[in-house]
Amino acid sequence: MDTKELLKKVRKIEIKTRRLSDHIFGGEYHSTFKGRGMTFSEVRNYQFGDDVRNIDWNVTARYNEPFVKVFEEERELTMMLMVDVSGSELFGTTNQFKKEIITEISATLAFSAMQNNDKIGLILFSDKIELYIPPKKGRFHVLRIIRELIEFEPENHNTDINQALRFMSSVSKKKVICFLLSDFMANDYEQALKIAANKHDITGIRIYDEKEENIPNIGFVQMEDAETGELMLVNTKSKKVRNQYGQHYKDRVSYFQNIFTKSGAGALSSRVDESYVKKLLGYFKRRG
Repeated sequence: MDTKELLKKVRKIEIKTRRLSDHIFGGEYHSTFKGRGMTFSEVRNYQFGDDVRNIDWNVTARYNEPFVKVFEEERELTMMLMVDVSGSELFGTTNQFKKEIITEISATLAFSAMQNNDKIGLILFSDKIELYIPPKKGRFHVLRIIRELIEFEPENHNTDINQALRFMSSVSKKKVICFLLSDFMANDYEQALKIAANKHDITGIRIYDEKEENIPNIGFVQMEDAETGELMLVNTKSKKVRNQYGQHYKDRVSYFQNIFTKSGAGALSSRVDESYVKKLLGYFKRRG
């Protein structure tokens, strides 16, 4: 992709997702994810209705009239976007690949965090950490993140969510708001999620295509594993084969939902042809 085309794509995503974050998600994000606590701001004259527990007795004695301490939310937070860039994210049978939806959701979340003056970081992973961008503030930083989401070419195509979570925990010394975006066609990440969710606010966002749920009966088909590149001849006429595939898919989805719930982390699923806007808003409102 040449620079001109890339910039055009970045700009297009910025216009769409920034509008969403400005008009829809900004307030929801702010009320869902609170700051670290309350910090002292100033002293002012006591007004009728003020909490008497906030009276500053030293200043009151000095000026011989009541003054109260004013506190405000210590707002600054850090958002970490963890994005699966393995081969299976390039699957899509409707108008968009899973990767494109993941990019849009990530950009929307990043602009919502930017509105609240929060820092945003990015981890792109396959079965290794492909790219890490440390958290920073500002529009140019968010645009860099979007650029990487659009054009980054991973070296590997398998998935290791376990390793990605361990890496996130190792680079995030303070509590972060973490959004993990993947199709979650993986297993054995329960322990890493449990440890990470104990310290951080984690939400798993599962993006999937309905055609992945079942194999249609279309005879012998040569299929390629998007992650390993392995080619295999599959007899889709076999009910047993179709059932095994369907059960395998259901097991992965069930594993995702169960361990995120068990770990105290948030979880939501959105099909590529559904409105992720409604899904995200519903999730924020339930949490808020």
